[in-house]
Amino acid sequence: MQIDLVTLVVAEYDPAIAFFTEVLGFELVEDSPAQTTDGRPKRWVVVRPPGAQTGLLLARADGERQEAAVGAQTAGRVGFFLRVDDFDAAHRRLVDRGVEFLRPPRAEPYGRVAVFRDIAGNPWDLLGPA
Repeated sequence: MQIDLVTLVVAEYDPAIAFFTEVLGFELVEDSPAQTTDGRPKRWVVVRPPGAQTGLLLARADGERQEAAVGAQTAGRVGFFLRVDDFDAAHRRLVDRGVEFLRPPRAEPYGRVAVFRDIAGNPWDLLGPA
């Protein structure tokens, strides 16, 4: 058993795809036409870090309730965790690509960490070895 996908509600598909693939370095696994439950067109968009099994389903907000969730899926808490082997290189690369960090890198018992925002505004932990 494993978690296959986690939905991330975004404002628009293409800017979110660009952020996750060009900025974070994820792979675009799938971008296929689909339909909402009431027959309107949408896309099935999956991205994931190279070599990972669990991916993100980028879902464009549909309606006021979902639009309100963009950037607030975890009520302001860090809800996503990106683990890297070389923390300093990854942090430097993300800073160079304009990623907004909310807190500078710090050492914790579980390793190095810095909090950043994704394109939707959700907080993530960038995690690396101690």
